[in-house]
Amino acid sequence: MENTSLTNKFSNYKKLIELAEADWHSAKTGRICQLNVTVKNNNYLTDQHGREFHHFCTTSYLGLDYHEDIIEGAIGGIREAKTLRIANSKNRCKLEILERYELALSTHFDSICLSTLSCSSASSGLLPLLASGAFTNNCPPTMVFDKQSHYSMNHIKASCADETEVITAPHNDISFIEDLCKRRKKVAYIGDGIYSMGGIADIEGLLYLKARYGLFLYMDDSHALSAFGKNGSGFIRPHMHTLDDQTLIVASLGKSFGASGGLIMLGSKRQKSLMHRYGGPSNWSQSLNSAAIGAGLASIKIHQTEELLLLQEKLQVNIKLFDSLLHTDQYGTSSAIRLITCGEAKKANTLATHLAEKGFFTSAVFFPVVPRGKAAIRVTLRSDMDPTTIILFCSHLTSLLDKYEINS
Repeated sequence: MENTSLTNKFSNYKKLIELAEADWHSAKTGRICQLNVTVKNNNYLTDQHGREFHHFCTTSYLGLDYHEDIIEGAIGGIREAKTLRIANSKNRCKLEILERYELALSTHFDSICLSTLSCSSASSGLLPLLASGAFTNNCPPTMVFDKQSHYSMNHIKASCADETEVITAPHNDISFIEDLCKRRKKVAYIGDGIYSMGGIADIEGLLYLKARYGLFLYMDDSHALSAFGKNGSGFIRPHMHTLDDQTLIVASLGKSFGASGGLIMLGSKRQKSLMHRYGGPSNWSQSLNSAAIGAGLASIKIHQTEELLLLQEKLQVNIKLFDSLLHTDQYGTSSAIRLITCGEAKKANTLATHLAEKGFFTSAVFFPVVPRGKAAIRVTLRSDMDPTTIILFCSHLTSLLDKYEINS
């Protein structure tokens, strides 16, 4: 008999596929996934089916993905480097322009910064090291993942569990975490600053636990970097005067920042050295290419001008406009993410399909992205969206919600 007693402690892909495959097939049939698009205009796309639509599920919240300076920066990066990339581990050899970029990121975000090919590769390299005790004086901490932490972190649970105890905490449950801090020698908390399905971290509560019990914080700030904070510092970083070696912040450089890749903000040079040598997926011949570096350098320049503040303000204006037209559980928050709860995946797919035919591309999210029975339409807003487009979108969506008797 096959021994399965030690399997599926942290994931079960076989069961996941059984539960989700029909819904993904429905989404494909409805032509709301696996689209191949060309850019017709800023945030306006054409797909392989000949449809034109406004993009309402992008995560480039400030619209910098179309900024001329960033596009020119990408082209300039290739020309300066005279190659797209150096094909070896960056621990051995890397482009000089990449070193310059990481130093510029470090200065801008007032921390020791390391770039990665993606935010996921950053977490894949960092979290097992954290679990081993490499960042906590060789004392493997109990790893506490928030129940809603992003998949880019959750999928590393099994690797972490090979090093230490791994626990999943109820979302934003400070009391649960504090109880663990009282009973464990060292605890590390893993969560998001702004969650991909809406909601924000209880950062004040977490900082209280950090100050009182020495809680180690590992925070993904991908949905806040650039969109919030002075000079685009995000949601987490502004709460800390200095970044010490008991806090790690990872974030995407491919969302509001408008470039590509991932970012790690570290508290010590030793941590950076450990990542260079033992960071696995963040280091295996996977340094950023020169186009991504050039785009990133251009983005930093934008972040140091008044233009960034104006884009942040425009984003908040558009968020407030949306909230005045449609009520969601995220109403009144500064996050650009809104979920229109539908319940069953079939309803979410139906709504997204009709919206796409009307010229608005959204994400129908269902299990395993959200819990079963909590399927929704995920809407994301941008600073460069025209108010009339938002109004028209909300009008179409409201009519569909009434037609299918869905109360958002």
